[in-house]
Amino acid sequence: MMSEATITQILDDLRAADEITRTFERRYWLSSADFYGLYTQGLLDDGEHTDDFAEWSAYFQVKQDREAVLQTPSKERIRHSGEESNHRYGLPFS
Repeated sequence: MMSEATITQILDDLRAADEITRTFERRYWLSSADFYGLYTQGLLDDGEHTDDFAEWSAYFQVKQDREAVLQTPSKERIRHSGEESNHRYGLPFS
């Protein structure tokens, strides 16, 4: 059984995946979302960039997964804060 990731681990994974996907975006002048759509349709397999594309795809998937995982505690925090402060979000930055 895997333990739940901490918020720090989630944010660290997001930061790393974001940095790597941005490197590929700069290299190929293509957004990660557009790349991933083309890649999953098999439209980018020229054989020359196979390793780059496989790595880019993997980090894009990590980024999507971690963003989805982050939504759960984020929404819970907003819900909980809203209940306690009569719909004013008692977040540290407010």
